[in-house]
Amino acid sequence: MKKFVFALDKVLDYKEQILESAQGEHAIALAQLRQQEEILEQAWQSYRDYNEEFCEKKQSGMLIVQAMMYQSGLRTLEAQIQKETERLEQCRAEEEKKRAVVVEAKKETASLEKLREKKLDGYKKAVQKSEELLIEEFVSAARATAPTA
Repeated sequence: MKKFVFALDKVLDYKEQILESAQGEHAIALAQLRQQEEILEQAWQSYRDYNEEFCEKKQSGMLIVQAMMYQSGLRTLEAQIQKETERLEQCRAEEEKKRAVVVEAKKETASLEKLREKKLDGYKKAVQKSEELLIEEFVSAARATAPTA
């Protein structure tokens, strides 16, 4: 019997390439998300440090001009935190999209692999049945030609 050939092998290969590409894009999006989380955390830390410094200076006494300068600096840091938070949300949305593409590509690839396995099982059963029939014919032919005692 001839070798097993899955008619959709080229489609399966193509879907696997799409899956690998999607996984790579998702990994990049995930790395960007982690990096943006780190940037946001650093912005918050700068804000906390600057605010702490402002509170310490207030306790020891400071000029109004200096207080206004600190407050302006805090507002600037708050605006930066807001901007970085928006970027983080964009990164999360992008990562979600990439994850959805990976999930869909996995589903398509898995369904083709299951179909391939099913066809391969059918092929193996047909080969086994063919071999059993061949053996049965051989045994029958051997009995028919054997001398009777």
